Amino acid sequence: MHELTRPQARRIAVQAQLLDADRPTELHAVVRQLTLLQIDPTAAIAPNADLVAWSRLGSSYAREDLTAALANRSLLELRAMIRPSEDLALYRADMAVWEKESKHYREWVAANDSCRRDILARLDSQGPLTSRELPDTCAVPWQSSGWTHNRNVSQLLELMVLRGEVAIAGRAGRERLWDLAARVYPDEPAVPLDEARRLRDERRLRALGIARATGTALPVEPAVVGEAGEPAVVEGVKGEWRVDPAYLERPFSGRAALLSPFDRLIHDRKRTTELFGYDYQLEMYKPAEKRRWGYFALPILYGDQLVGKLDAVADRKAGVLLVNAVHQDVEFSRSIADAVEAEIEDLAVWLGLRRS
Repeated sequence: MHELTRPQARRIAVQAQLLDADRPTELHAVVRQLTLLQIDPTAAIAPNADLVAWSRLGSSYAREDLTAALANRSLLELRAMIRPSEDLALYRADMAVWEKESKHYREWVAANDSCRRDILARLDSQGPLTSRELPDTCAVPWQSSGWTHNRNVSQLLELMVLRGEVAIAGRAGRERLWDLAARVYPDEPAVPLDEARRLRDERRLRALGIARATGTALPVEPAVVGEAGEPAVVEGVKGEWRVDPAYLERPFSGRAALLSPFDRLIHDRKRTTELFGYDYQLEMYKPAEKRRWGYFALPILYGDQLVGKLDAVADRKAGVLLVNAVHQDVEFSRSIADAVEAEIEDLAVWLGLRRS
């Protein structure tokens, strides 16, 4: 059993997420280590995938790099996550057995099998296509109390992704282009199911550094790692953790970083509170008068501590990165203030905006 202090645990988490002073230099290496870049349409500063990449690579990262990697299929989009194409082999076995997971989904797809076949035929002859270009011949509409109600084609496509039948081949603006999975995914054999899930747990722990073995289920990408790594306890934090032993003896040198609200370092809010003692909520859905930190405040990392939030907006029409406030969770020393200001300047340069 490894016994860790909180600073040790935080440094492991920071290093695993490539946010220490030893910056990476290449996009694919970043995605391979992180295992994913989450796609989110909010772009108050920049789209999440780009912002996460910039936080690691700095202003040498060009958004065209991600576009090119998706175009040449070295990276692929799967369920709103950008992943290395070689990782698809770890998901094929799940695609083969997905129908065992949910009777409701299985029955709805079966009831609309004719529509499913119509979509496959249209994609085969004309793909890639947007969802609006695909036929809605569903016999049983999709029922939901949310925004997916009666969105039959889009819902069926999502389930056909889980079946391994269709895939996202690219985008036309913000619209996804769909095609047959056989024309998008690499032609590699599936890793057997149990082995694939074990390897995904190990890859996830390598990306997180330290995580819980079990916990609340999250959609698409879990925050837990099963039996991967080795057991550990963290001083002052209840319960047992799993740690990747590769990080235990590494020297640590930190830096300042501005993080997306969806960054994996802080994505699991409970873990963030336990290890960093950091209070954060994304406030874009709150009325303006109830926000503490801003519409899309960026968490500020310095060394192994989360020290504040940056309230900023990219006003592209005016050509300005508008900084409304830098909220300090701890009093900034001169070195912290200078390092954070340098990151803000670098963000503006990367965005091609003036700092305001």
